[in-house]
Amino acid sequence: MLDDRTTAATAWPAAYPQGYAVVDVETTGLARDDRIVSAAVYRLDVHGDVEDHWYTLVNPERDPGPVWIHGLTSDVLEGAPLFGDIAGELSARLDGRVLVAHNATFDWSMIAREYARAQGAAPTRQRLCTIALAKELRLPLPNHKLESLAAHYGVVQQRAHHALDDARVLAEAFRPSLHTAARDGVRLPLLECLPLTEWSQAPAAPRVGYQRSYGHSSWRPSRKRPPCPYPNPGRYEPGGQLVQGMRVAFSGDTSVERELLEDRAIEAGLHVATSVSRLTSLLVTNDPDASTSKTLKAASFGTPVVDEGAFTQLLRDVAPAPGAGSAPASE
Repeated sequence: MLDDRTTAATAWPAAYPQGYAVVDVETTGLARDDRIVSAAVYRLDVHGDVEDHWYTLVNPERDPGPVWIHGLTSDVLEGAPLFGDIAGELSARLDGRVLVAHNATFDWSMIAREYARAQGAAPTRQRLCTIALAKELRLPLPNHKLESLAAHYGVVQQRAHHALDDARVLAEAFRPSLHTAARDGVRLPLLECLPLTEWSQAPAAPRVGYQRSYGHSSWRPSRKRPPCPYPNPGRYEPGGQLVQGMRVAFSGDTSVERELLEDRAIEAGLHVATSVSRLTSLLVTNDPDASTSKTLKAASFGTPVVDEGAFTQLLRDVAPAPGAGSAPASE
């Protein structure tokens, strides 16, 4: 068992951050025009010990989305503060700290967009994804869901998809992960947080008080994907870059919501395919040995396969299509 006192006293890496802000946000959905409905922050010191915590509801100024997931109805949110009203308090809790989240790209993207709408910027410059850290530590997890990370460390979830409890669970699971990394001299997978410098407001959406009727089979309205403007450059070369126009298919469970992964791929200039064919450039799956139609076809066609974590990293640097100029930003 890890001796925290020994780790902290004799082997703590000098290059590690001086403080962390463990964050969880619940939202109306996953798209660019979706909004935060609640947020929680646990502030941790250099060794991952809890200093304090904070939680707030946020009025999204639209329908709350999947109420059966986060439990926040229009009536509950109607009297909540707007994001602009809580931005100062949130900034005070993020200031000078590394933002830590489970699938940090999503939480950071939602926070950055809310600050941009409020004509501001979050005072945090680095983030750490606990999914990426679990992979660095080679934790024996069955998948990369928060509940699996919590179970690995014996942390009990009380209210899944409640921002405050999810942030608590993550803070309790992050501390032993941090100490293991420090003991073994693991370099933390820190990424830069780039704030949005401009924001084009989406068309007005229904305000809180209007409750759309969602079906439990799919809480998001159906969308037709925009056509990819770039020609398919061929297959992904392992070890290389993704290139705009590549056809990417997804198979199996993912820790990040599938639709968010697809949105990010499309934003980067990739073609999201619903099936695998000889023209597919890449298959993304966390279970390449599963006997699904997509994995079997990928094997028969020799289609390259990467897992979700590798794909997320590849999205950070997508090469432009020939003659298309620079690649679009991935966040």
